[in-house]
Amino acid sequence: MDKEAQLVEELVKNALYRMEESTRMINKSLSNISEEEIWQKPNDSLNSMGNLILHLCGNITQYIISSLGENEDDRQRDSEFSASGGLTKLELLKKLKDTVDTAKRVIFDARSEQLVKIRSVQGFSFSGVGVIMHAVEHYSYHTGQIAFWVKLLRNKDLGFYDGLDLNTKNE
Repeated sequence: MDKEAQLVEELVKNALYRMEESTRMINKSLSNISEEEIWQKPNDSLNSMGNLILHLCGNITQYIISSLGENEDDRQRDSEFSASGGLTKLELLKKLKDTVDTAKRVIFDARSEQLVKIRSVQGFSFSGVGVIMHAVEHYSYHTGQIAFWVKLLRNKDLGFYDGLDLNTKNE
């Protein structure tokens, strides 16, 4: 395998891993809250976990499925934040899982030309690699917000890395 192919494979492998980690952490976080809490807002300037999940689905769809995947962009961003119910916790998690699974397939199938092509997304110019980095980072960012909100509600560690010694030194 040539160096370019190795680089693409490594980028794809790590992007998919990071998306899986965020999905795992959101699932674990939401297993600790009630149906009512999914739509609860900490205050008027913050979003509910339900809004954040809708927002993640919209963003991942716009950046990965639509832009990188070269499909039509029909995102209605404002509706992600104006929703105040309508979907259960299970329905939100299924929507997120389906969106992430589709995005992972698009990333996995992306050709080198798609990864270097510059495109406009939300008024920003990104290569396909930039689109992937944005979506993965954005997913991680909001995963942290969801985890923080659940920890605040429950006053407990969520145990994302139970069973692992995170004090192990680098080799």
